[in-house]
Amino acid sequence: MSESFSALLDESLNTLDMQPGSIVPGVVLDVDKDWVTVHVGLKSEGMISIDEFRNNKGEATIEVGDEVEVALEAVEDGYGETRISREKARKLSTWKMLEEALETGEFVTGKIQNRVKGGFAVEVDVVKAFLPGSLVDVRPVKEAPDIENTIQDFKVIKLDYKRNNVVLSRKAVLEKNNSEVKVELLKNLEEGQIVKGVVKNITDYGAFIDLGGLDGLLHITDISWSRVTNPSEHLNHGDEIDVKVLSFDKEKLRVSLGLKQIYNDPWENVESNYSVGGVYEAEVSNLTDYGCFAQLEEGIEGLIHLSELDWTSKNIHPSKVVELEEKIKVMILEIDNDKRRISLGLKQTKSNPWTEFANKHGIGDRVEGNIKSITDFGIFIGLEGEIDGLIHLSDITEDEDPKEALKEFKKDQKIECIVLAVDAERERISLKLSE
Repeated sequence: MSESFSALLDESLNTLDMQPGSIVPGVVLDVDKDWVTVHVGLKSEGMISIDEFRNNKGEATIEVGDEVEVALEAVEDGYGETRISREKARKLSTWKMLEEALETGEFVTGKIQNRVKGGFAVEVDVVKAFLPGSLVDVRPVKEAPDIENTIQDFKVIKLDYKRNNVVLSRKAVLEKNNSEVKVELLKNLEEGQIVKGVVKNITDYGAFIDLGGLDGLLHITDISWSRVTNPSEHLNHGDEIDVKVLSFDKEKLRVSLGLKQIYNDPWENVESNYSVGGVYEAEVSNLTDYGCFAQLEEGIEGLIHLSELDWTSKNIHPSKVVELEEKIKVMILEIDNDKRRISLGLKQTKSNPWTEFANKHGIGDRVEGNIKSITDFGIFIGLEGEIDGLIHLSDITEDEDPKEALKEFKKDQKIECIVLAVDAERERISLKLSE
């Protein structure tokens, strides 16, 4: 290639001012039937069609809280919107992966779609590639249905980003994999067997483990019972580790490995060790714009939503309330063992100022407070416990125009009020001016 695509992508990734064309990480804030809202660290969120997150079965594979990489198409365009694309990010990342595979000789995985002139069309993630008929097998392939719609490994033998041209070889893969050493190793493998291996290559989706001439895939989801976002944080190139054989295919010479499966699954004892309504110690493991995650024990993590952080501060970043790795007390609000989700509350471990006010004051009681804000519909009064009460416009005066009466009040002014109603559950207090 005359110009390295990898260099172009790295330049985009290193752009600190997030120019259009950059690939940036984002967090899913909302998912509806048509759109996925993603926060990428800018003033406005971006929206991506739900179709970009559907799998081959047409199912949407995205949830609130998921982290995704997106490509910036426009930053704060003329309509004040940020336009982003997951497909473009995936395509750029795939091209970089293909170029690296061409340079290193590593194999890539793709799906053989259909026969075309001179060979087969192959899809590598979101990039279209060509598999010449002469490079399909070590032996000539007579009938296309034998390999159509199958997922295979390939060696990249030619790449041209500008012309969108990718040429693959399945034959090279088969020739390498058909070695006597690998075949012999497979003969001795058993599912559930614990074997030693060496970390050979680390990718975004896991690591390849050398079992002594045969590579097995340790997928990112099988590294640890805890959340793993970057395999390199748990594994190092050249590490010797014990892994469990999860499955293997002697014909395709593929081995799936697990590291976490060596240890007991902590979720097996969740319902016996934890109960809804119970208070437990946890460690803050991750901060997001929609809340924070706290780890109860290794492999058991729960979400504290923004609404469950504090009784009075509703729209602040979690960093204003907790710190990463801080030890905190949390209450379990919900346990979903099937989905491996736990909802936690932080505010529930502290006294509820709304309940305290309701227990202390009844209808007709006189209370004092300072005016926090004046609106078209009334006056908000700051009360004890950092909670607010509302004097509705209709309760300000009976003798004159209420809107004119509002002009007599100023922010921070101290006034005496009478309690009309207290709803601790809905966090509402109704007041009127004392006579």
